[in-house]
Formats: sequence, structure tokens, C-alpha cells
Amino acid sequence: MKKRVVVGLSGGVDSSVTAYLLKEQGYEVIGMFMKNWHDDSVTISNECPWIDDSNDAMIVAQHLGIPFQAIDLSKEYKARIVDYMFAEYQRGRTPNPDILCNREIKFDVFLDAALKLGADYVATGHYCRKGEIEKNGVLTYQLLAGKDPNKDQSYFLCQLTQKQLSKALFPIGELLKPEVRAIAKKAGLATADKKDSQGLCFVGKVHLPDFLQQKLEPKKGKVIEVPSNAQAFVNGFTEDDLTGLTQAYEFHPDLGKEVGEHNGAHYYTIGQRRGLNIGGYEKPLFVIGTDTQRNVIYTGSGDNHPGLYRKGLFIPNADEHWIREDLKMHEGETRKYDARIRYRQPLEPCVLHKKEDGLYVIFDRPQRGVTPGQFTAWYHEDELIGSGVIN
Repeated sequence: MKKRVVVGLSGGVDSSVTAYLLKEQGYEVIGMFMKNWHDDSVTISNECPWIDDSNDAMIVAQHLGIPFQAIDLSKEYKARIVDYMFAEYQRGRTPNPDILCNREIKFDVFLDAALKLGADYVATGHYCRKGEIEKNGVLTYQLLAGKDPNKDQSYFLCQLTQKQLSKALFPIGELLKPEVRAIAKKAGLATADKKDSQGLCFVGKVHLPDFLQQKLEPKKGKVIEVPSNAQAFVNGFTEDDLTGLTQAYEFHPDLGKEVGEHNGAHYYTIGQRRGLNIGGYEKPLFVIGTDTQRNVIYTGSGDNHPGLYRKGLFIPNADEHWIREDLKMHEGETRKYDARIRYRQPLEPCVLHKKEDGLYVIFDRPQRGVTPGQFTAWYHEDELIGSGVIN
């Protein structure tokens, strides 16, 4: 009897080829399009309109001769992703909705809907791979980087659980992007030359200020420039002082000078350059800190400003996650891994220190733009071992 797979058809070439390959491999394939958003007023509609994507997904399903249906998950998406995003931005943190979408929507709500259709697996067009290890009769699943170094998307799946991985398939993880497009062309898929989508998971490219202004009101505040020699934390910490190494810089009102005005500290994120609209500087200004309580943005001139860099980061116990639960660290333990703090960032050597209050990640080299609310993920070679929300 054929195994049944529900493919999350997004209307793009990656998920289209995913469905094609699974059918070729002998699976019973069902295509399903997720509608996660109804408000087109904040999307840049000509970038990634969901109606066109849904139609493209349906055309591909018809071409492949597989059943197709659309599922409206906008209620769940609002509750689990959008409301969380608003809350995080209001706190002066920067969430990653794509990671949350995979954890909360694709491999939770969508997975449940697929299982109700009798599916054995769900499949997505992610550039990553799934491995298996059997030890003492126990099967452990691995999340491995995609073969294409330019497209590896394992980072976006860093919050998956063993249970979720057990039901997941990633057919294009062994392929390079040009190979995926070549397969699509040869198979006559309508999405073969379609441009890759950008923006929120299954929503499209969103104009973030407009999006946030639905709930977060604009509020005028000061932009303060902090000189490069005025940080509260620059030097003086030893490698044993984990708290000091992972703390963000503290900026006091008397450290810098007012250089402009902004429309709300909650609209800005660490490392941001665009959107400040402040000229007259030889080197560009970057956001190096935000204070949503006082509605102040702190900036530094030049991309080598020390305020942009931190040697480490901290993950509270509640925000620590291990895909490889068998490798979870115990209090007092230290371990070497490679980690990244954003998608596409090259992996950086680091040491994880497990303490009573959480996990301290100390990098060999200071990292640029360590941002509260974002995720860090740590790897052993090409396997993603665990992840956590940066405090």
C-alpha cells in the first residue's frame, strides 16, 4: 500500500518539485495550500500575492494529477505568529516569524490537518535533509543541512521536535537550486522560472512599519548617537565572566548626543541601517540599542562600532530547545559547537556553557548584531543539534 504524503504547496518551484519527486518515488501525494493572511493592505502585493500563489499551486497539482485543496489557517496564524510578533516588537525585541511558522503552523496545525487526511508524512520544499540514528533500539531523527550551501534552510527548522521530524520529508534537500529548476523545466511545471518569494511564511512580502502600525502606534522619540568610546561594557571581562560577556551594552542618556527623531523605538532592530533618515555622516549610522520604555534609539557611526558587537549571548532555560534530546546538556557542562545567529550567516565556533539559569553561548569571535528575540542555532558538522531564543 502506498504511503500518503501531504505536500505544502506554496506556489513556488521548490514545493512544486517536492510534489513531483514524491510522486515519482511512488508516494500517494496530496497538495495543500495554506492561506495564512487576509489583510492585503500591508503586503506589497506585486511581490507575492497569495491569490496568484494559490492559483500556481493548483495549476501544478492539476499538471501532476494529484488532489489539491486550500486550507485557511489565518486564525491560528494570527494567534500564534502575528500576536506574538506584535508582543515581541512592543518589548523591543525582534522575532523570527519564519521559524515560528514552521514550529507552530507547518509542522503543527498543518501537520494535524494532514494526519486527519490519513497522511503518513508531510513534505515541504525546504533545502535541508533528514537523517536517522538507531541506538539500543531507539530511533533518533537528525536535522541535517541541505546540500546546497547557498540555500541551506535548516536554520528555519531549528525549533522542530523529534515527533515533528518523524513525520517530515524534505525531498529537495539533496539537490542544488539549479538542479531543482532543471527538474521543474523538464517536468513542464508552470513554476519552473518563478522568482523565489520573500517575506513572511506563506504570506508574502510585508511592509513592516505598516504591518506593525496596525497595533503599535507611531510615537516620536529621540535618536541618540553614542561615541565608540562610550560603552558601559567594552573591555575588562574575562572569559570566565559569562554574564558580562553576554550582556548587551548599556547606554545612558548622558553618553551621547541627540541627532534626530524617530517614529517609535519598537519599529527598529539592532544592526538596522535603513529607515533612520539621518544624513551628514561620513560613515552610516547603525542602530546599536533600543529602549522601548523610554522610546529612545541609540546609534553608532560605522559598521565597526563596538556597540554592534557582542562576544556571547544568553538563552534562558524556558527558551532552550534540543532537536537532539539525547545530547541535551546538564548543569555545569560545557561543549564546543558551531553556531549562527541568523539565516545565511556562516557558522561560527563557540562554546556552550550550561548553568542553573540557562545556556551561555560564547563565540570565539565577537558577533555583529546579536538581537534579542532572534534565534541562535548550534551545529555539529552539518547536523543542527539545538537552538534557543536570544535574551
